Amino acid sequence: MKKKIFTALGLMSGTSMDGVDLSLIKSDGDSQFTHILDNYFEFDLDLRKRLIELRNKLLTQGDLKKYSEEINEVEKKFTLFNSKIINKVLNDFDDNIDLIGFHGQTIFHNSNEKISKQIGDGHLLSQLTKKIIINNFRQQDLMNEGEGAPLTPIFHKLLSNFFNKEYKLNFPMNIINIGGITNITQILADKNKIYAYDIAPGNCLIDEWIRKNSKKKFDNNGNFAKSGKVDDLILNQAIDNFSIKSYKKSLDVTDFDISFAKGLSLEDGSATLTKFSSHLIAQGIERVNKLNNSFANTNIICGGGRKNTFLIKSIKKNFIRDIELTDIDQYKINGDFVESQAFGYLSIRTFLNLPISFPNTTRCKTPTVGGTIIKNF
Repeated sequence: MKKKIFTALGLMSGTSMDGVDLSLIKSDGDSQFTHILDNYFEFDLDLRKRLIELRNKLLTQGDLKKYSEEINEVEKKFTLFNSKIINKVLNDFDDNIDLIGFHGQTIFHNSNEKISKQIGDGHLLSQLTKKIIINNFRQQDLMNEGEGAPLTPIFHKLLSNFFNKEYKLNFPMNIINIGGITNITQILADKNKIYAYDIAPGNCLIDEWIRKNSKKKFDNNGNFAKSGKVDDLILNQAIDNFSIKSYKKSLDVTDFDISFAKGLSLEDGSATLTKFSSHLIAQGIERVNKLNNSFANTNIICGGGRKNTFLIKSIKKNFIRDIELTDIDQYKINGDFVESQAFGYLSIRTFLNLPISFPNTTRCKTPTVGGTIIKNF
């Protein structure tokens, strides 16, 4: 029996808090996938400022209650922003859209306390768009003793089969997403086996440094880092004083800070923080390969960090053995929108009551169907 093909819209706003990635896809929630469109919508300055300020206030579980009124206020503004961009797509797109995967904006994540807070009012969004909304993707995984992240591996697995079929890329295969945090999905030769881990900071330290020391939002192409000089003393001290003890724990931007670069110039700080991040990323990839005794020759990178050429070159220099990193764009997938496409795909799986997280991806006890289905119209 032929499976129903759904049209789903996926929304993703990441740790940079600069805007929303939007993707429209068609899929059966299993092996079939067609990409329709991708678009990016930038936050206005006030919304971005309020999101960043809110996240910076939420340091403990108690802060969620302390700042609940402000959270509700920012959540409404954030939801209205998403409704406007969705309705724009709905007006421009002729076919019916079945589902909307609404990740929301993460403002607090602590896997030890099993709390992950994403703002975004699914009921209001459903009312304003007249569509079925799928949100709260992380909660059931946390309740099932998982880490709540990463959630994209099941979509990475789908992409890996496409790469294998269309481009003859061999397994084992690593798909490495360098967003605010760097995570890796490893798909073994037995294509039913996937492993995933958060392994390092990605852009979060670099972005924070740039925001605090310039009027820019990020280090475009790594140009600031390229023109700076790495402070080897500070770098080596930072490496000696910091280690990720277990890749079985999910990571958050609050797990890292830029204080060790204090006093450096904009350019030197950019270079030093980029080198620090690249060291941890390379170390993470090497350790995951060793952990699963699976040394992948195919390493595909996606996420905004892939555009930072200084970061990518630094990662390669840190490898113990020669490992090639290939930009996912070479395989006709836009690396900026993998996560938004993924949440469209995950919304379909949730609607079909299919699991989105697994013991080897988030450490949950059993495969877990995540997400809440909301129809409020």
